Amino acid sequence: MSTELTINEILKVIPHRYPFLLVDRILELEPGKRVVGLKNVSYNEEFFQGHFPGNPVMPGVLVVEAMAQTGAVGLLSSFPEADRGNKLLYFTGIDSCKFRRPVVPGDQLRMELEILTVRSRISKCRGVASVDGAVCAEAQILSAILDRPV
Repeated sequence: MSTELTINEILKVIPHRYPFLLVDRILELEPGKRVVGLKNVSYNEEFFQGHFPGNPVMPGVLVVEAMAQTGAVGLLSSFPEADRGNKLLYFTGIDSCKFRRPVVPGDQLRMELEILTVRSRISKCRGVASVDGAVCAEAQILSAILDRPV
C-alpha cells in the first residue's frame, strides 16, 4: 500500500460515507503505526447550518471523529486486504481530550495519529488535530475491533 491515499482508496478501507466521512486524503501511512490525514472543512458541511448560525464552528466531537476515522485507516490498512471489509472499529473511550482552538469553514484540518497498542480486539491511538500548525484538539482514542455483521 502506498504512503498516500486518495479518497477512492480511503473508501475501500473504512465504511464511512457522506455526510459522515470526515477524512479526504491520507498524506502519510505506516500501516499499524502512524497515519496523517486531511479534512477540508467547507461552509457547505451540513452541521454548519445549526452550529452556529452566523458563527460556524465545527463541533469538537466531529474533530475527534475525524481523528478516529484517520486512525481507523491507519489500523485497518495493517490488516490483509481480504479481511478489511470484515472489520469495524467502534469507539470504546476517549481519554485526555483537549480542545485548543475552533475549526471553521476554510480550514484544512490535519490529523496525525500514532497507533500505540493493538491487542486482539482493542486498539489505542494518540491523535493531534491542527490547522496551519496550530493545535485544535488532541486525544487518546480507544476502539474495539469487531467483525462486521453479515
